[in-house]
Amino acid sequence: MIRIPDAEHDDLNLGERALIVCDIDEVVLEFITPFQAFLIDNGHELRPRSFRLTGNIFNLADSSETGHDEVEQLLESFFTAQDGWQTPIKAAADSLARLSEDADIVFLTAMPPRHRSVRRILLDQHGFDYPMIATEAPKGPAVKALHAGRDHPLVFIDDIFTNLQSVRAHMPETLLVNLMANDAFRALAPHPGDGVAMAGDWNEAEALIRTHLTSLPG
Repeated sequence: MIRIPDAEHDDLNLGERALIVCDIDEVVLEFITPFQAFLIDNGHELRPRSFRLTGNIFNLADSSETGHDEVEQLLESFFTAQDGWQTPIKAAADSLARLSEDADIVFLTAMPPRHRSVRRILLDQHGFDYPMIATEAPKGPAVKALHAGRDHPLVFIDDIFTNLQSVRAHMPETLLVNLMANDAFRALAPHPGDGVAMAGDWNEAEALIRTHLTSLPG
């Protein structure tokens, strides 16, 4: 069984076939939209002006900017109650189900591991019954620990450019796919960098991945 340092995860037993490593927030589960609703319910508002949370969240009572520590507390509360807020992204479950016929799928989420059990239940409720890794460590080393030494195609899907480039640095043969559901934040996002394929939705992502899987041996 594979072990990933600095992470909590389900049992990881990969077959002799391609591997798709997939982020969760904004890739298979809505994050920005439900977090906006959660903030309003808790007296705050997200005003997307740049590609970050701190500096874009404000107190509804007096319009003052919400400081970093309070943003962290709000995120902690949101993840604690994520099963009451987050919903699946359109077509994600169907696309992954089709891709799982030809590849193993593992979720890799940049979320505090203490929230893993709640997220596991939430994913299972929506048919995302693939093993999950939760870590706040860089994603490149995690993907390398998961796939290094295996002679099969590797795909990594994420919405954050630093995660994509981290995987590129550690596993340069990977097909990197940038996918983000929220239109407002996607428009503010920096370019994901060289060597990254950009997909507007899961239909585009699935087509990119299918082409990659059929063009390489293994």
